[in-house]
Amino acid sequence: MVQSITLDTAKQLIDAAERKAEEIDNPMVITVANSEGNLIAQHRMDDAWLASVSISRNKAYTSAALDMPTHELAEPSEPGNSLYGLQTTDEGRIVIFGGGYPLFDESGDVVGAFGVSGGAVEQDMEVAQAGVSRWEELRGE
Repeated sequence: MVQSITLDTAKQLIDAAERKAEEIDNPMVITVANSEGNLIAQHRMDDAWLASVSISRNKAYTSAALDMPTHELAEPSEPGNSLYGLQTTDEGRIVIFGGGYPLFDESGDVVGAFGVSGGAVEQDMEVAQAGVSRWEELRGE
C-alpha cells in the first residue's frame, strides 16, 4: 500500500514553507508528494518562476523515489563518481540539487516528500526545511 500524508497535512506544510519564503522575500513553488512521488498538493506563489512548477515536483519525486534529500545527490553524481549521469535517468525526473526532502513516519518509513523551487539552492533548502520542521512538529518530535 502507498504511504501518504493527508491533503490537510500537506496544506499545513505548504503554509509553513510559504511563510518562510515570504520572510526571505522570494516567491517559490512548493510541492508535497506521497511515498511514490505522486502529487498530493502544489502551491505556486505569485511571481514564482514557471519552471519551478516542474522542478519542485521533481524534487519531491526524487526524494520519495530515493528516500533522501536531493542535495545529497550532488557530489555522487559529479563526473567520475558512481552516480554520474543520474539526473538523465528516470525520464529526466531526478533532481540532484537541494530543495527536496523525504518525510518519514515514526518507523523511519517514507510517507511523503517535499520539494521547493524558485530561488538559489540555499533558499530552496531553507524554505523546504521550514515545511519539514512543521512535519516534525505535527508528528510530535
